[in-house]
Amino acid sequence: MRTWIATAPPGAQLPSNRALVARYAASPVTVAKAMRTLRSLGLVESRPGAGTFVRAVRSARLPDYGWQTAALRSPQARIPALSTPLRSVAPDVIALHSGYPVRELLPQRLVRSAFTRAARGDAALNPAPVAGQPELQGWFAQELAEAFGAGVTAPSAREVIVLPGSQSGLSSIFRALVGFGQPMLIESPSYWGAILAAAQCGVRLVPVPSGPRGPEPEELARAFAESGARVFYAQPNYANPTGAQWDPELGSQILDVVRNHGAYLIEDDWAHDFGIDSTSIPLAASDDAGHVIYLRSLTKSVSPSVRVAAMVARGPARDRILADRGAESMYVSGLLQAAALDVVTQPAWRTHLRDLRQQLRVRRDLLIAALAEHAPGAQLAHVPRGGLHLWLRLPDATNLQRLVRECEADSVLVAAGNEWFPAEPSGPYLRLNYCGPDPQRFAEAARVIGQALDRQLG
Repeated sequence: MRTWIATAPPGAQLPSNRALVARYAASPVTVAKAMRTLRSLGLVESRPGAGTFVRAVRSARLPDYGWQTAALRSPQARIPALSTPLRSVAPDVIALHSGYPVRELLPQRLVRSAFTRAARGDAALNPAPVAGQPELQGWFAQELAEAFGAGVTAPSAREVIVLPGSQSGLSSIFRALVGFGQPMLIESPSYWGAILAAAQCGVRLVPVPSGPRGPEPEELARAFAESGARVFYAQPNYANPTGAQWDPELGSQILDVVRNHGAYLIEDDWAHDFGIDSTSIPLAASDDAGHVIYLRSLTKSVSPSVRVAAMVARGPARDRILADRGAESMYVSGLLQAAALDVVTQPAWRTHLRDLRQQLRVRRDLLIAALAEHAPGAQLAHVPRGGLHLWLRLPDATNLQRLVRECEADSVLVAAGNEWFPAEPSGPYLRLNYCGPDPQRFAEAARVIGQALDRQLG
């Protein structure tokens, strides 16, 4: 069909799917898939009630933006292009690339009711305090305090700063505590959003190798000593992308290294609500001296539209970060804060989290089984005990970018692992989200990945 389209005039009508089935002796599924591919490539367009036509290419005068080159000057730091997890896709694509759970895994009824109630209250009309609504600050403080042991002083509500999403909080922390051109330690691989925020702030990243168990304390101590860094960004629970969870002994050793170097540990507890075979135990619960800056988000577990997160910081660090937040966004929408607080304080919220744990387990195991059957060349070194993703190691000879392109051509969108490395990747990896739509198509997606690998490696 592509060959025919190349010689057809713009506006020419394509034969119907039924005619194509008869002409090429292909199944209706194959023909429908071919038509979807042609539409995604922009070669044809569908007109409801009329049919499918060769897309007309209109020539137009190209705008000249050359003047902006001089006006913008060279950027202080190179910002990567739009990350794969942020890409939107067509409805028929199997989306394994995203960083968010599908809406079926969200507390939809609670969210809708919360917004209705919030819209009737004062929060819909009044500005919120810079540090956040006191009731929501108190909820975040109490959630963290429940994990604190005896002899350790739990955080107060005042030490909580409500954020418009944890991504915004990372940028504030990097600006306030690290600074432009200064070093910061980070697990490798690690969250692409943290890597992006660091690049935007001009922070120099120093990678610390981290595997299914987490980083080695000796490697972390060496990196602190060699770089002179005073900040370490990490995800002790269900790390994105590896799914690693530090055991208590490792967490204690890492915290000792941070204390010995008079440094900060930025603990990103992004997957706190996504435990499957274990529960997230914040490392911040072992620290009351202000070494741990704790981040927790509700955006993924409540709703992507509720961009509400919180940071717990103590001492002068809290004041410096709060000053940056005031300059950055002044305050978080009071309406969003009220809705978020309404959701997480309803009795049904705990019920939802218990049900979510089982749903995550089923989806995770379903994708693992599909990959084992149809893409055995993609090795899963670690079954995550929580989170949203699988981290797959591919054979060394894999051309990763080619594999991603071929999968997308077959309507399967996957995320190349390169984006999760702050320096050179240690090998070809894929990150797959098992919380996207259509889990019944996991086997089909795994087949596409396996076939793409087979074409490369035989």
